Amino acid sequence: MSGFLFEQVVFGPIKSRRLGISLGVNLLPLNRKVCTFNCLYCECGWTKHADDLITQRGGELPGTRCSGVGDKMQGQEKRGFPDKNIICAELEKKLTSMVDKKAMLTNITFAGNGEPTLHPDFEEIVNDTIVLRNQYYPMAGISVLSNATFADREPVTRALMKVDQNILKLDAGTDETFQRINNPRIAITLPELIEKLKRFKGKMVIQTLFVKGKYRGTAFDNTTDAEVDAWLKHIDMLQPQSVMIYPIARDTPIEDVEKIAPEKLMEIARKVEALGIRAEVFG
Repeated sequence: MSGFLFEQVVFGPIKSRRLGISLGVNLLPLNRKVCTFNCLYCECGWTKHADDLITQRGGELPGTRCSGVGDKMQGQEKRGFPDKNIICAELEKKLTSMVDKKAMLTNITFAGNGEPTLHPDFEEIVNDTIVLRNQYYPMAGISVLSNATFADREPVTRALMKVDQNILKLDAGTDETFQRINNPRIAITLPELIEKLKRFKGKMVIQTLFVKGKYRGTAFDNTTDAEVDAWLKHIDMLQPQSVMIYPIARDTPIEDVEKIAPEKLMEIARKVEALGIRAEVFG
């Protein structure tokens, strides 16, 4: 199946099942998915271009409200990453328009066509967004949806610690299931990912998509008792602020994928709450 791509840098606002009235910010190229994962359930489709994961630091466009030193754009323009000043200008334009219309906004969310922390200027973009949020919608939150693969990079860590909701993916209890479902495009194991999550000392929200099916003759299922028990041990050790639990909601890259019943998701959520951690089920 083909994937759904966001064709704008700033999109929405949309009514999000997790984040309310949310304005999306896409830091990835508009014509393809760029991610360190290749999840079997991803609505954006497959991650196809390995060289996209090699990012270079570009410069800035002079003469804009959000410009800095005024260097010329280099690597990120070539790879299709939108320039940070274009992102800032587009976001300010949208926020200004929404204020003029007295529109509601509860959240600004970094999501889009893949992994947002891949953008070489991620920290600076987050800083710019905080300034704009404070000016136009001071009551709105700022969220990042990330798979945490770059969370051990200092600029990424600093940026994620600044946002209101640092939402990080953890879809498996064992490395075998992690490799099957998240299908990483880089060399990483689940224990290594857990180490990256530990850096935040609980200042994060864990998001987990529960799913089962078959791909290329191999079954995958992160809802088995053994898998859920292993996942719960990670949750207990990480002590996140809360856990978001959800099933697939849109088309997936493969056909043999099963949506998990709400009753099963609620059962898992009750096990999380038994650890003293708040859990929400979205479906």
